[in-house]
Order: sequence, then C-alpha cells, then structure tokens
Amino acid sequence: QPQAVESGGDLVQTGGSLRLSCVLLGFHLEYFNVAWFRQAPGKEREGVACTTSSDGSVNYGESVQGRFTISRDNAKNEVYLQMNSLNVEDTATYYCARDPKFRRCIFTQKEYDTWGEGTQVTVSS
Repeated sequence: QPQAVESGGDLVQTGGSLRLSCVLLGFHLEYFNVAWFRQAPGKEREGVACTTSSDGSVNYGESVQGRFTISRDNAKNEVYLQMNSLNVEDTATYYCARDPKFRRCIFTQKEYDTWGEGTQVTVSS
C-alpha cells in the first residue's frame, strides 16, 4: 500500500524559509512523478511544484515560481520543498502526492492516487 508522509511545517515570519519533506512508502520513488499541493482556508487546493521520474524536470505554480524549489532523493525515497521568501499568502496545509502514470508533470489533482495527510505552514506578518 503506497503512502506519503509530510513533515516540516511550522510557524514562520514573513520573509522566512522552510523546508518540507515527504517520505514515500511502499513503492520506488524513482519510477514516479510527485507533486506538492497546498490548500489555504476557504480556498481550493492548488498545485505548487512537481518533479518527474523520467528526467527530473520540474514545474511550478505561478504563485511560487522563483521562491520555491522542489527536489527529490530517489535513494531515500524522499521529496523536498524548499520555500523561501514566504509571505502570508503561503499559509496553507501542504500535501505531497504521487502520480501513478509515466508522463510530464501535471497539477490535475484527480490524477494523483496517493496523498499524505498534510503538514501545516503558517506565515505571520
């Protein structure tokens, strides 16, 4: 049974940084794309960043482009999200998820078959 477990969420001030981690269990990360999504209170869940299995290419949501960096360690079966220059609009629960198909990065949530419980990121002004 594949699983995803996120960690690293915290309370941080505006302009600060955080690094989120996602441990993937029950499958080999090297064969799968993984994405980070987030959901703020009262808002729809949105795609943040994605990393592919094929060539390690990445894709980012417009709101985080240039501030967030996704990376993966296939040997450890972990995916990371380095978040810099955080602002209050980044406050959300962050989820990692697995795409079961071999393709380019997409942020279509229904295509992801394995989700973590999320980790809370709160940015104070």
